[in-house]
Amino acid sequence: MTAIASRAIHIAQHGGPEQLQLVRVTVGEPGAGEVRIRHHAVGLNFIDVYQRSGLYPQQLPVQLGMEAAGVVEAVGEGVTHLKVGDRAAYASNPPGAYCEVRVLPAKCVCKLPDAISFETGAAMMLKGLTAQYLLKRTLPQGGLNPGDFVLFHAAAGGVGLIASQWAKALGLRLIGTAGSDAKCALALVNGAEFAINYAAENFAKRVKEITGGKGVKVVYDSVGKDTWEQSLDCLAPFGLMASFGNASGPVAPFAPGILGAKGSIYVTRQTLFTHIATREATQAMADDLFAVVQSGAVKIHIAQRYTLENVQQAHRDLEARQTTGCTILTL
Repeated sequence: MTAIASRAIHIAQHGGPEQLQLVRVTVGEPGAGEVRIRHHAVGLNFIDVYQRSGLYPQQLPVQLGMEAAGVVEAVGEGVTHLKVGDRAAYASNPPGAYCEVRVLPAKCVCKLPDAISFETGAAMMLKGLTAQYLLKRTLPQGGLNPGDFVLFHAAAGGVGLIASQWAKALGLRLIGTAGSDAKCALALVNGAEFAINYAAENFAKRVKEITGGKGVKVVYDSVGKDTWEQSLDCLAPFGLMASFGNASGPVAPFAPGILGAKGSIYVTRQTLFTHIATREATQAMADDLFAVVQSGAVKIHIAQRYTLENVQQAHRDLEARQTTGCTILTL
């Protein structure tokens, strides 16, 4: 059995960015259904912050990171869709992407098309697959059709910029929100038809003005606590509130009766890993993502790069909302 040395980022306890520690680990051979991959770039996501802080508790110590791209070095028994030397990218549980080399389940690892760089692959898998399941699989009653209004919070973030472009390609009228005028301008350049600075104005009131009082068919919300109440007021009757994150903190408990009072609306809490639970679903979603990126309809914006050693600063900047688009760790 070959043991390979790798730099990696571990946390020994939950807490702030200072818990992220660079360590040396040894990586063995993949078992049945697994692959070993040598990373060229690693993606940074808000779920990493949740896992580090303890909002999403982990069994400690844990190696963080949910997405990366690189080259397959070894393939375990039963893996048929990948071979040694393949360019590959993934978004996958369990965490562990903050490293040079790792072994992980093969079912969520996809061959990366030659036309897509390792950096782009690392930046787009978790966020791009999230945008895919939201716009294609997390749908209001009657679905979404060209011309329909949707509200997307954090529209200048990694998921938001991808979703804004993809929504435009689908003919949807996306209203984006962001926390500054500069971020709103970025959302508009990337496909949002309207952008609202929710730090400066009441976004629910503005949404009603934009939609002629009708509201939107769906709200996609990764912000959580700070946007929840007003988001419900943005929905048309029978509209869908699709929560998929807690950047401002978790939503407080609420009485189901308010859903009836606000127009018989629906609420759902989605997570990517339910959608990519099978090899077939992962590949189908990835194929859709790869196609829209290769077509040029969706461009992946890597706005920040940090070395693996500088991951603490990367987390600080992400939590302080100092980042836009996608962020990667370089090796």
